[in-house]
Amino acid sequence: MRPIYLDYNSTTPLAPSVQQAILPFLAEHYGNPSAPYPLGRAVQEAMEDARGQIASLIGADRDEIVFTSGGTESNHLAILGTLLARKPVGGNVALSSIEHSSVRGLVPWIQRLGYTVSWIPANTSGQITASAVRQSLKADTVLVSVMHANDETGVVQPIRAIAAVCRDADVLLHSDATQSAGRIRTLVDELEVDLLTISGHKMHAPKGIGALYVRGSVQLDPLFYGDGQEGGFRSGTENVLGAVGLGKACSIVGHSLDDSQGRLEMLRNRLEVQLLEGANEHIVIHGVQTTRLPNTSCFSFRGCEAYEILARLPDLYISTASASQSTGPVVSPTLAAMGVPAEIARGTLRISNGWYTTEEEIDRTVSLLLDAWEQVR
Repeated sequence: MRPIYLDYNSTTPLAPSVQQAILPFLAEHYGNPSAPYPLGRAVQEAMEDARGQIASLIGADRDEIVFTSGGTESNHLAILGTLLARKPVGGNVALSSIEHSSVRGLVPWIQRLGYTVSWIPANTSGQITASAVRQSLKADTVLVSVMHANDETGVVQPIRAIAAVCRDADVLLHSDATQSAGRIRTLVDELEVDLLTISGHKMHAPKGIGALYVRGSVQLDPLFYGDGQEGGFRSGTENVLGAVGLGKACSIVGHSLDDSQGRLEMLRNRLEVQLLEGANEHIVIHGVQTTRLPNTSCFSFRGCEAYEILARLPDLYISTASASQSTGPVVSPTLAAMGVPAEIARGTLRISNGWYTTEEEIDRTVSLLLDAWEQVR
């Protein structure tokens, strides 16, 4: 049987038009962007075009876009770069309890720099409310980080309302938009963020490329030092292939955002309706009470271990957020923050559809899932 890929929140296939855009830079346009001669200048122009395409997608200025190696580096540059630039050092950093591991994993480094860390709680729907942010702020809080949309549940956070709280408290706001940019409307002036993370391989661009939006008034110290590329924010010879690919991908998703959003939501709803019909009270869909990404469904089979279900589905490529076959069943921090009981969380699966998903694949997925669930029961 042909495998079904439904893990677009993990990574997306390279779009054919993105591949075509990259090909000339594999051989013909091989110059170093920093070189003063025509071969280098042509490559530099291509990178600036790509920077403009990324800026256009999120409503930013071209010079507010910094190329990075991906979402993890962008998150690190946003948070550590902000703290390193502060003089004198010290204060508090508030992180949401549903952040990606690339943010949660920074806690020891934040503390080594002389800052304390506080966690902003989520409600049972998986949302970080503005009131929760307000209550979590300390007198010395200097930075808040709340992701735009959660990678596991797909729950979209009220970033604009959170930004208003941060602005009133004179606190910078960073948001990880790895999952939202290219899937839903993500405009920096509407969200009123100071820093925004983007990852290429989540939107049909190559792996190993990302970007960080840095509002013009924000001061950052670099994590890498050298010849001062990327406006001094990131030294090192630029990833031209990745930058061109990310720019092209941003252009594509920007022009098809409304149409693709409606189709992805239709596929997600089709999946969930059939699952509820087949498993009714034995299934729990997380985050359904609030706004979610149109392509993401996170659900749990009561009384089952997710990895046992996946073991019976070799042709279905989906994720489990709450179980690990190598270390045994564990509850994801996101589900724990939502207060999901462990016996439910351990049966959690995530399905994230994408551009190339068909209705036939959704129907077949439901059939395979319900069969596997019946076997595990």
